[in-house]
Amino acid sequence: MAVSFLFRWGAAALPALSVPAVAPPAPARAEAPAGAPVLEVPVRCRIGAECFVQNYVDADPGPGAQDFACGRLTYDGHKGTDFRLTNLEAMRRGVAVVAAAPGTVTRVRDGMEDVSIRQSGGAPAGREAGNAVVVDHGQGWETQYSHLRRGSVAVKPGDRVEAGTPLAEIGLSGNTEFPHVDFGIRHDGRTIDPYRGTEAGSGPAPACATDGGSAPVPPGTLWSPQARQTLAYRPSALLGAGLAPGTPKAEVARDGGYDRDRLPAATPTLGVWAELMGGRQGDRVTLEVTGPDGRRLTRSEGAVPRPLVAVFFGTEVKKPDPGPWAPGPYRVTVTLRHGDDTVVREERRVELR
Repeated sequence: MAVSFLFRWGAAALPALSVPAVAPPAPARAEAPAGAPVLEVPVRCRIGAECFVQNYVDADPGPGAQDFACGRLTYDGHKGTDFRLTNLEAMRRGVAVVAAAPGTVTRVRDGMEDVSIRQSGGAPAGREAGNAVVVDHGQGWETQYSHLRRGSVAVKPGDRVEAGTPLAEIGLSGNTEFPHVDFGIRHDGRTIDPYRGTEAGSGPAPACATDGGSAPVPPGTLWSPQARQTLAYRPSALLGAGLAPGTPKAEVARDGGYDRDRLPAATPTLGVWAELMGGRQGDRVTLEVTGPDGRRLTRSEGAVPRPLVAVFFGTEVKKPDPGPWAPGPYRVTVTLRHGDDTVVREERRVELR
């Protein structure tokens, strides 16, 4: 089974709109300062279906990396919360980024191309955040929305916004390799983890006894009660899966080229593919395809080689009989296992006609 990867790119993205200089930070605070805004979800998409939280603020004060829930959905020094889309076609259709709380727009940038860092080689210094918007919420609090889609910024400095006001759309600008918005919140220039309400790097949550991503959202979170439910922690997720004509290719899937639920039965060769996030080294991924008559056509298994932003698996489907494929619904089952635990098991159906 072929495997393709998306790697992590370290970037000091949040300060990239020339944030005014502040005094050297004091030691990390354990509690958020008073007057913090109550945050709503900053994207208009179905969390866990159309978009996912790929990375959280790094809570580890040292060279390691750990998210607020004791998991590994972060990387060393990450200062934001990444809301990602499943593929580039979803980005092209347009997914709104909205203000997380009332405030006033102070800075914007637009005009940077939506292109992967793998192609661009990296944004110029000071522009790592790509197209971005900064909103001031008073009392030293501000939020930043980075990597926005070119031409989508809908506000200007001085505009007053409310929670839910459209600011722009999710994009691929700046230093990134997958379409997402990097949402960050600061107080007096210090990065705050919105899930914990504490300064970034102030240490993992007290509940972290094991590496499992099982800790509940802390009581000091800045998210509203409704947002807290919507943003329930998902340590792993299936980004996409299905059937493809020919041998599946990661670049086609990530562009949205396999985002379909019907294929011609006359397709000479079929492949099955899946892309997952949150896999840990050694996790096992199984792809199964069942035909319209209930016969299992393919079962293929592979391993996640190391922690990655996303991992793609693909293989060909064996045709049971000569001639065209039997018309009807084909079921694709994707399973991700961590040791003896099944952490993801989902099905997709594709109709052949």
